[in-house]
Amino acid sequence: MDHGQAVVEEVSGWLRVFKDGSVDRTWTGPPEVKFMSEPVKAHDEFINGIATRDVIIDKIRGLRVRLYLPEKKLEEQNNTFPIILHFHGGGFCISQADWYMYYETYTRIARSARVICVSVYLRQAPENRLPAACDDGYDTLLWLRALAKGESQESWLKDADFKRVFLIGDSSGGNLVHEVAARAGRIDLSPLRLAGGIPIHPGFVRSKRSKSELERPESPFLTLDMVDKFLSLALPLGSNKDHPITCPMGAAAPPIDGLTLPPFLLCLAEIDLIWDTEMEYYEAMRKSGKDVELLISHGMGHSFYLNKIAMKMDPDTATQTEILIAGITDFINKH
Repeated sequence: MDHGQAVVEEVSGWLRVFKDGSVDRTWTGPPEVKFMSEPVKAHDEFINGIATRDVIIDKIRGLRVRLYLPEKKLEEQNNTFPIILHFHGGGFCISQADWYMYYETYTRIARSARVICVSVYLRQAPENRLPAACDDGYDTLLWLRALAKGESQESWLKDADFKRVFLIGDSSGGNLVHEVAARAGRIDLSPLRLAGGIPIHPGFVRSKRSKSELERPESPFLTLDMVDKFLSLALPLGSNKDHPITCPMGAAAPPIDGLTLPPFLLCLAEIDLIWDTEMEYYEAMRKSGKDVELLISHGMGHSFYLNKIAMKMDPDTATQTEILIAGITDFINKH
């Protein structure tokens, strides 16, 4: 795509920002991996036990969600399904709820955990800097509350259990799990109940490089260049990585011990580039007396479970993905 404009910022393979402020998100990396960022069309019919639908929940600003509905088994005819409210990753700058990598992953989770997944099409930076994505996630939770109250209607959620709503997010979406849960703790959500939060490899960082950032290998889904450039484009102007959205365990963030949070399952990858700051968050949660479990994927890097190619080529990646989904399923079943 030729804009006829000078490029002022580029994140290799993912994104180019031009002098006029326009953004090109055309994939320019290896063509053999492009399919993972291709959109998957919604389908009302059940395919492998899951149907999907896109729904506009705020017509004024065009806020949309993708719904994943599991097909009821014979013994489930009178059952209701918990809800997982999903926030996709992408450093707040790229990716969409309908990308193949999320479709593949969240159809699996919906089938395994027997949940309805509500995945938010989050606004992207730099056109919409933070807290725009956080607002989208929070407003979607309020939409679910309106459904629970009967103030709004969505036929695909008629069998939803609004007393078992879980927040789940990948990478930067994990940051939204904390932020949306913290906001939710300040209001009355009833009759909806927030039953848990599941940040998966959350993008928690600090301005100062951590030891793991300096010493651990980069991965296809996370490099230092991506961390630095995406966050420079996404954070509010004048802010740095110590901002509460990217460093909720830092001095600039509201103290964690003062937050009302549901039980958390923090999912980490053992060789993640940002392991050290993710563990800082875990320790801060524990020190504050929060209910937090830790699930570690051994020998894995950032967002490994979204990499369909690695799952096909590497038995360890496939096995660790199965363990991760089983752990998420178990957490949901317990709460």
